[in-house]
Amino acid sequence: MDLKLTGDTALVVGGASGIGLAIARAFAREGSNVLLWDRSAETPARAAELATESSTTCLGQIVDATDFVQVKKTAAEINASFGQIQHVVYAAGMGSGKFGFPFWKLEPSDWDRVLRVNLLGAVNVAHALAPGMAERQQGTFLFISSVAGQIGSQTDPPYSAAKAGLINFAQAAAKDLAPHNVRVNTICPGMIQTPLNRAVWQAWNDQQPADAKRAYDDWAGEKVRSVIPLKRWQTPDDIAAYAVFLASYQAQNITGQTLNVDGGWVMHW
Repeated sequence: MDLKLTGDTALVVGGASGIGLAIARAFAREGSNVLLWDRSAETPARAAELATESSTTCLGQIVDATDFVQVKKTAAEINASFGQIQHVVYAAGMGSGKFGFPFWKLEPSDWDRVLRVNLLGAVNVAHALAPGMAERQQGTFLFISSVAGQIGSQTDPPYSAAKAGLINFAQAAAKDLAPHNVRVNTICPGMIQTPLNRAVWQAWNDQQPADAKRAYDDWAGEKVRSVIPLKRWQTPDDIAAYAVFLASYQAQNITGQTLNVDGGWVMHW
């Protein structure tokens, strides 16, 4: 299927690793120019690798999405030097690094950074780029949330709440931008073997007595078998395939939606 994304420019925030990098690679394979924003010092190198793989123009910039001044300044510079951005994917995310059950085992101070990275960073990026898209009457936003944002996960309440807020913000933004032909959607991944998923296990395992500790593969494998109806892991490439579809003309009537790529974990009856 030709998604007709050749020559478009896609910005992937949190694009230096994990799901974000997989999405950036998928856009590049479709012939899109790709911008990577990430706090990682490896961001320019990842962009250079994508450019070599795809023969498209790829640029990596070290940007902290929680810094609105930096986001707005970088966005303006990109529009002037690189060209207009048609597609924005916010894939930055982090957990608290603690096992939050029950929630009062955490401190309120454990929430701040999690909310700023998962939710307020997305708000900053949208504030910087949505007005230009609205003026041009063209564009798409995609926010990478989580099934944890729909089920009130007890594993990491700050992360769960932040991802729920992201879903709600995406719906509000979709309503605001629909009259301007700009679409906004959210993808909720399920169980994916990423550093964030491993960190959840680590935080749990660290609290267990010696006789209850479990290897990551054992712990995660049991969870996949018990909560995922299809009984298999999801992958970053699964999310990437859906991301480029949602950016394409094929999805022109999809906006304001929360779409689960989770092996059937969350089913709304």
